[in-house]
Order: sequence, then C-alpha cells, then structure tokens
Amino acid sequence: MLEHTAVSERRGCRLAGLSRDAFRHPPAPSAATQALSARIIELAQARRRFGYRRIHDLLRPEFPDVNHKRIYRLYREANLAVRRRRKAKRPVGERQRLQIAAAPNEVWSMDFVSDALANGRRLKCLTEADDFAHECVDIAVDHGISGTYVIRLLDQAACFRGYPKAVRTDHGPEFTSRAFIAWAQRHGIKHLLIEPGRPMQNGYIESFNGKFRDECLNEHWFTSLAQAREVIAEWRRDYNEVRPHSSCGRAPAARFAARHRAQQANNAVTFNPGLCQE
Repeated sequence: MLEHTAVSERRGCRLAGLSRDAFRHPPAPSAATQALSARIIELAQARRRFGYRRIHDLLRPEFPDVNHKRIYRLYREANLAVRRRRKAKRPVGERQRLQIAAAPNEVWSMDFVSDALANGRRLKCLTEADDFAHECVDIAVDHGISGTYVIRLLDQAACFRGYPKAVRTDHGPEFTSRAFIAWAQRHGIKHLLIEPGRPMQNGYIESFNGKFRDECLNEHWFTSLAQAREVIAEWRRDYNEVRPHSSCGRAPAARFAARHRAQQANNAVTFNPGLCQE
C-alpha cells in the first residue's frame, strides 16, 4: 500500500491489522531455531527419501521439546518436500493376503536385488528380512550366489538368531534347487512359494528392496566388491538400529524386536496357582 498509494505508514498498518513496530522490525529466527533448521536440512540431504515425520523421529533425542508441527514448518520453509513418484498403471489382478507373522523368526522373506560396479561387472545382493519386526536379517553381496551359497548364508544367520519357522521366496533357481529344498526339510522349515509373476505375495521383502535401492544402491557408486560390502553393511546397521519404522511404533526394527522378545520372556514366566485366590 505504501508503494502504490499515498497512504501513510500509520494508516496502512491500521488497515492491514499490523503493528508499526512489527512492520519496522521483521521477526528474525533465534539461534535455537537456526540450529534446528540446519539440522533438518542436514538430515534431509543425507536421507533424501525421508519425510518430515521420519526426520522428527531422528531429531527427538537432540530436540525433545520440539513437536512435529514445528519440524513441518521449518521443513517446508526449506523446500525439502520429497517428490512423489508416479505409480505405474498395471492391470488389476486378484491379490492374496499375506499371512501376518506373530513373532520374530516366524517367517523370513528373501529375494535378490541386482546392481553393477563402476566397471560394469554384475553385483548380486541376497536380501533377507523378518516379516514380524521388519528387521533386515542379512544382505549378502557377491558377483554370483548359488543355492548352496544361500544355504551357507542362512546357516550363518541362524547361529545368531536361530532358524525361522518358515521362509517365503519366489520361484528363482536358487530357492527351488535340491540343495535348498533339502536344507528346509532337514531343519523342519516350511517353504512358502509365491505364485509365478505375483511379487505382491512377497510384499514385505518387495517393500524392503525398494528402500534398499532408493537409500543405498541409488546413492552410491561402487568401484569394488569390498567397497560395496562395506557400504551395504553400514546401511543395514543403520536400517536396523537407527532408522525409525512406522510399523514398529516409530522405533528402529532391532529395538522393536528386542522389546518383543523381552515381553515374551516375561509372559513365559510361570507362577504357582496355589498362591492365587479365585
């Protein structure tokens, strides 16, 4: 109004409902707000597929008194919104509901993800995830992985976690080999095979593979097998121990699984019924 009309500053502020002091002294962010905004930008640049909710989960230990609304305001002011990807249109088909696991180590889902080194040599990654805790059991990286190799990797993981009750896979040759079927029968593990061409029946590992590609494979340029193994192992540790998961109560998967195991142990403690009165 002051630029385009001849009204005075007093009258213009009165018409706009603005005090003259606020007009003359625009608000400046405090040092705490500047530090918070810088930390939000730093996390958003390091984790490009994280929205403001996940960034808020990561910032809670550092800024316990800041709520998600303030994070959202600063997140939008910095133009950090994650771009939405266009979903490919596919013909509607009959979907089979996934059987929900009730405890850790009940069902492991497995699949392969392919990548390549800078020199063009192929990389093959075997991803294994726990359906209940959404925890990454292991990610094996090599130039080639056979059915016997898969068995050896599963035995190594079982040394620390125990064997699962069931494994869910597609019809890849590594999972339908005689060695893999004999291994499953030997340990009493149920082999859940999805229908050919129906990856949605293995939705847990497909979701995990999408995050693995976006946050790790697409963000790094591997020059050697050793470097790829080191980077992927660090991403797996971060995924299990740092990254918050909405399906785990906004907690990391490893913490959620440990909490559930502790709760199961407490529930398994027996008591003497004679000490209780009806």
